[in-house]
Amino acid sequence: MERAIVHMDMHDYYIACERLANSSLKGVPLIIGGGTNRGTVAACSKEAARFGVRVSMPTAYAQRLCPNATILKGDYGSYTNKSKELTEIIKEHAPVVEKSSIHSFYLDITGMDRFFGCYDWTKELSLQISKMSGLDPSWALSVNKTVSKIGVVGTTPTMPRILKQEEVQNFLNPLPIQRLPNIGDTTFQLLSRIGIRQIGKVSEMPPVVLQKMLGKRGNLIWQHANGIDSEPVKPYSEKRAVYREHDFDMDCIDIQVIKAQLMAMVEQLAFKLRQDNLVTAKVIVKVKYNNLDTETKQSKIGYTSLDHILKKEVQLLFFKLYHRRMRLVKVGVRFSDIVSGSHQINLFEDTSEILSLYNALDSIRNKYGMNAVGTSSAFQNYRTK
Repeated sequence: MERAIVHMDMHDYYIACERLANSSLKGVPLIIGGGTNRGTVAACSKEAARFGVRVSMPTAYAQRLCPNATILKGDYGSYTNKSKELTEIIKEHAPVVEKSSIHSFYLDITGMDRFFGCYDWTKELSLQISKMSGLDPSWALSVNKTVSKIGVVGTTPTMPRILKQEEVQNFLNPLPIQRLPNIGDTTFQLLSRIGIRQIGKVSEMPPVVLQKMLGKRGNLIWQHANGIDSEPVKPYSEKRAVYREHDFDMDCIDIQVIKAQLMAMVEQLAFKLRQDNLVTAKVIVKVKYNNLDTETKQSKIGYTSLDHILKKEVQLLFFKLYHRRMRLVKVGVRFSDIVSGSHQINLFEDTSEILSLYNALDSIRNKYGMNAVGTSSAFQNYRTK
């Protein structure tokens, strides 16, 4: 049976959420981003884009391009809540759902043809989402996750795309290679230097050549260029968690030592999230006193996988929690409400330099191990290893 996979995306999600909350923002140039000193643009409306405003450019520069734009810092708490609302609506109707980001989903609806057709079913679901949430989804229906994700680009809520197996290759061939997964700037430059700039050119290359050029990723990129992707839609769940605990060799009351241990655990857990393309929305801190009493505190945050955001939350929870001034025998950090996706919500506060720094640190850790590099806040812990 031919698979039927939908990629559904709420295009301009942050803009749509803001306009849903405040109708006076409709039709006006709108920029969502950090402060005008070092912040970057997280999202912009089509009205602002006409002035040259783009995502990830400095907010200050965007304001010069479009001085009449309304600039909002962004409320990622409300975006997270709306995302949960969308998730519940889709889960109620679709048999298998994977949440790939705060505003996008994969749906496996294979076999729906025997009832009333995959296309008609998805169209009806999109109308239900619009009616119940106020947001209008764009979507593409095809034979696997890769093709449907590529296919959703350029669609609108009123003009979805359906790509049957026999149409896939002709659709992919003229597209730029940057539309393929796993094609970053370095890979693009490497392929571009030998004249490979369209997906069709990649599909024509012998896979062994791509493997020699790009390593293990080469064969996967070749498969994607040929419309091949057997990865299943992974059922969505927020019950997963990652956690670390540390038992002190001697009962500890030194705040700096305790804090360094907590920060080191955050770095390790956040790195694991980014490796697995996951984000978390709940932070839990645990302490165990030397009289064996155990206490925990938790908080909800906007989906993220970045150290500095998670560290700030862990420190706040710890200092709310640790008030007895007794020695500790154990501390722990847990991140739950985990879903698939990459960090995107807190771009309102993050500069491009910070995001580049995380990429550099992760590259070093992938090559030399987790303890090869760390930040000063966790230095005490790394120094003792």
